[in-house]
Amino acid sequence: MRRGATVKTKTEQRIVLDRKMVTLHQTQTWDLDRCVGCQIGPLVCPKDAISHVPAVLENGRLKQRASVDIDPEKCVFCGMCSVMCPTNAITMLVNGKEEAPVQKYEAFPLLIESNKFNRDAFDMSRRDFVIENCPTDVISYDAKADTLKVDQKYCIRCRQCEVASDGAFTVVQPWQGSVTLRRELCVEGCLACADICPTRALHVDENGALALADYYCIKCGACMQVCPIKAEVEPYEVSFEYAGTTYTREHERITNLDQLPIVVERWRVGHTEVQSGAWVAALIRLADDKAGETEIDRKRALRRRDLLTALKGGRSLLDK
Repeated sequence: MRRGATVKTKTEQRIVLDRKMVTLHQTQTWDLDRCVGCQIGPLVCPKDAISHVPAVLENGRLKQRASVDIDPEKCVFCGMCSVMCPTNAITMLVNGKEEAPVQKYEAFPLLIESNKFNRDAFDMSRRDFVIENCPTDVISYDAKADTLKVDQKYCIRCRQCEVASDGAFTVVQPWQGSVTLRRELCVEGCLACADICPTRALHVDENGALALADYYCIKCGACMQVCPIKAEVEPYEVSFEYAGTTYTREHERITNLDQLPIVVERWRVGHTEVQSGAWVAALIRLADDKAGETEIDRKRALRRRDLLTALKGGRSLLDK
């Protein structure tokens, strides 16, 4: 193998791209257990190196998860996909240290997202309930400090800890947008979107029916990818100006919205200041035309019974 060539290794659990040069060693790893095949990676990739691998359904349930594949000949190790991945499934290493080159060289901003815990506002009788309801197992109990800790690297900002803790956690999601479920349009017996949802935004309720807890949605769009009723799109051109030059990029709009059982829209993303044509181009591909809406209010969300019952064991709190 010649120096500088990209070596691809793929197993059921991960895809690894590795490129070694004289002074530069780049490694990018996709954790396929975390990946939900959401399409954000393929959309943001400037070289079209990432392709979507469709899910396999059987009798309306998920038999094989949606995923991605990567063309090692096209990948330039820019790190755009690792920055934007909503489930933290992608890790980019440069000379053994975690780094996203697009952020290091200020072509991409830092996303504004966080998960903060207020120990003084927390009822410790809910400790196990909160830990049990973290879908990514990133919340743990620190016995020495008698507090809860969050592994920020793998937290997906789903906000279930907010509701489970009765507001002791405060979560800031990077994306604002919406999710809409119209069950009357669903294929009868299909629950695939609940199977793939990385949070409990889409879940099967106590009556066996598909239900939506919208506050938990992280706007990944994996549900739309797995739904058997597919979005139909048409291309159109978007022009933008950067550094005195006008650029034109192709975007897509959905033409059959009224036929889709589940629709996820991404309106805007919170981020630090950046002046970059690459970032503007990425946003055009990722965000929907719709903007100016108000994100679901946190105070109202903490009082909503449907969000509490969506959590494992949540109904028992209502019965007390």
